[in-house]
Amino acid sequence: MTTATVHAAPARPAGARVLAHSLTLARRSLTKTMRTPEQLIDVTLQPVIFIVMFLYLLGGAISGSTDAYLRFLLPAIMVQTVVFASVQTGVNLNTDIKKGVFDRFRSLPIARAAPLLGSVLGDMVRYVVCVVVMLGFGYALGFRIGTDPLSALAACLLVMLFAFALTWGSVLLGVVLREPGSVQGVLFMAMFPLTFGTNMITPTGSLPGWLQWWVGVNPVADVMAAARGLMTGGPVATPVLQTLAWSAAIFAVFFPLAVRAYRRKT
Repeated sequence: MTTATVHAAPARPAGARVLAHSLTLARRSLTKTMRTPEQLIDVTLQPVIFIVMFLYLLGGAISGSTDAYLRFLLPAIMVQTVVFASVQTGVNLNTDIKKGVFDRFRSLPIARAAPLLGSVLGDMVRYVVCVVVMLGFGYALGFRIGTDPLSALAACLLVMLFAFALTWGSVLLGVVLREPGSVQGVLFMAMFPLTFGTNMITPTGSLPGWLQWWVGVNPVADVMAAARGLMTGGPVATPVLQTLAWSAAIFAVFFPLAVRAYRRKT
């Protein structure tokens, strides 16, 4: 009698398992967004309102023409919108935890970090929607890329990379705080000085001294400078390197803290 030998399928490396589980849960997050498209208002209608409001209220006074001011304003508004969009990740995460969704995840044979990674990766579509809407609406108003398509693409990817890193701060608060409203309130309180405390709507030289100092150390101001340089022309090396450094530092701090807080809570 011949005895058949059954070989167990080789286990996938840990990194591959985490990625596969995260992508599956990212698809779940993406499906939720598609079924409730009103969640995209903050990355579709809100930036349009900001552009129209600032462009036609301040454009003539600051730049002398709305065309010149649009070139100055649009890349910065794109950064502001993507940064604010990261708030929703923490709010959605906190809501899922309160509803017991993550208790179900804990009972599944999946990587512990996969639910967090899945939520963040699923929400990246919000950043893509924001960039597309901003460029499309800006083009309709007369905005034109002053560099080349590859540089403009690099600007969009750089903005999304920074937002991805910053999102982990939102995830941390989504895990730690007890109510979705608390997550939203704390994050908005942090996002306003980060986004409006920049040269988003007016050149740095027109700001008071103490605010110029804040702009000089504000990471969001570096992202705005990098996006402007890559999309409309100007110095890019320093702001791009500073944006990459800030993104790496923010991710290195908040990612392990978020995962540790999640493990303690679940």
